[in-house]
Amino acid sequence: MDHSRQAMAWYPHTSYPQAIRTSQREQAVDTYCHAMPPNTRPNPSERLIVYVDGFNLYHGLKDRSGRRLLWLDLVSLSRLLRPRSLLVKVKYFTAPVLDDPPAASRQARYQRALVARNPGLVEITQGRYQKKARSCRACGASWIQYEEKETDVSIATTMVADAARGVADSALIISADSDLSPAVRTARLLNSTMFMAAAFPPKRYSAELRNLMPASFSIGLSKLTGAQLPRTVVDPISGRSFSRPSKWT
Repeated sequence: MDHSRQAMAWYPHTSYPQAIRTSQREQAVDTYCHAMPPNTRPNPSERLIVYVDGFNLYHGLKDRSGRRLLWLDLVSLSRLLRPRSLLVKVKYFTAPVLDDPPAASRQARYQRALVARNPGLVEITQGRYQKKARSCRACGASWIQYEEKETDVSIATTMVADAARGVADSALIISADSDLSPAVRTARLLNSTMFMAAAFPPKRYSAELRNLMPASFSIGLSKLTGAQLPRTVVDPISGRSFSRPSKWT
C-alpha cells in the first residue's frame, strides 16, 4: 500500500489535512475517528509501534484538563487511535521526578499500574532531570529550574533503530516536539515502506512534524477520557494493587 492510500486508511475523509490547520483540529480527530467502523479487527499484517514522549504528553494533558486525565492507559489510547493495526509495543519515554517525593510516588505508581494492566506491551525508558540555578538580573531573585534530559535522544535513537531492523510496519509518535524531525527523516530513509504519523497531545502542535508525515492529528478529548485506567489496577502476577492518586481526580 502506498503512503497516500495508507494515510486514507488511517483517516477515511480527504478533508482532514485542511481541518487540522484550524483551531478545530481537536474536534476534527474525534469526528473522523468516530466515523471508523465499530469493532474493527486489527490487521495482523500491519504491526504498529507507538512512541510516547512522556514529557510532552504530560504537560499537554495538564494544560488541557489539569490532573484528571493523567491516569491514562497508553495501550488503550493507542488502540483507539489506530484500531486497524496490530499493536506490538508502546514505548514510553519519561524521567523520574526530582526533589518532590509525593510527585515521584504518584509517577511510580502510575508506571507500575500501566505495566500491570498491559503485560508485555509497555516498555518504559527513563531519562533524567537536570537542575540548573537561575537568577533574575533585574530583581536579584534566584530559583532552581529542572530540565528534562535524554528523552528526545532516546526516542530518536530507538525509532531509527526500529526502522533499520524493520520491526514494525507503522509508527505512531505521540509528541509535538519538532526536535524529533531529524530522526523521522532518518527512519523514513532507512525504511521507506514504514508508515509514520504524529499524534499531537492536547495544546501541542508541530508544523514541522506534520509536514514530514502523510498523516498527523491532535488527540481529541473523547479519546483521552475513553482510555483511562481502571480506578484500581491489580497486577495479575504479583497481586499488588495500584490505585489512582487522589490528586489526579
